[in-house]
Amino acid sequence: MSGWFSKTVVDATTTMLTEPFVHEYMRANIWHVRGSDIDLLVDTGMGICPLAPEIDAPAGKPLLAVATHIHLDHVGSLHEFALRAGPVQSAGEFVRMGDAATYADEFRTLEGAVSRLPRHGWKAAGYRIEPAPLTRVLAEGDRVDLGDRSFTVLHLPGHSPDSIGLFDEKDGTFFSGDAVYDDTLLDDLPDSDRAAYRRTMLRLLDLPIRIGHGGHGPSFSRPRMREIAAGYLQAGD
Repeated sequence: MSGWFSKTVVDATTTMLTEPFVHEYMRANIWHVRGSDIDLLVDTGMGICPLAPEIDAPAGKPLLAVATHIHLDHVGSLHEFALRAGPVQSAGEFVRMGDAATYADEFRTLEGAVSRLPRHGWKAAGYRIEPAPLTRVLAEGDRVDLGDRSFTVLHLPGHSPDSIGLFDEKDGTFFSGDAVYDDTLLDDLPDSDRAAYRRTMLRLLDLPIRIGHGGHGPSFSRPRMREIAAGYLQAGD
């Protein structure tokens, strides 16, 4: 449906998309980053409406879609893209996109799942995620090269065991998925691990980012990320 996605130009190479009619609990950020040789898409939303036509990229230019983890609000449209990357920890699950890995069943029963129907007759009860076998598996220390810039893969478990982030060490841009974002952090899901999350927060305290773009909420500075991480650690003491 036209108008299902909102778009915000962040800077000369970055656009953020989101789905404003999806319940705020599952309304995730989608990041399109333009590179000289290849474009990058960080997460792909719910998959309720086609995402690929909304991505403004030159015809024929490769685009790599990266899932920061396998939860439903980050992988819904992954199958629409030919080049698909995701964490090694959950790589096998992308072939199935089952409820146990994605939590898609939570959306089917969520009250007020959408504030506007994407099309006539649509029902949340029929929601499913198409399988999207990965064409590339990402692990700690791997590089995602766009030609004029490169991102290092960081394994940042806690929210989920497979959570990863992408860090451009040269300019300090950090795509953090749900490892950290400027909103209420979730650490009580069946696959969450609070001890691992504390270790991730300790790591983030020292990560020299310039700007962070999370899976939810607004972008954040390094001082704000340190504040979020420190707050999480203090709350657990």
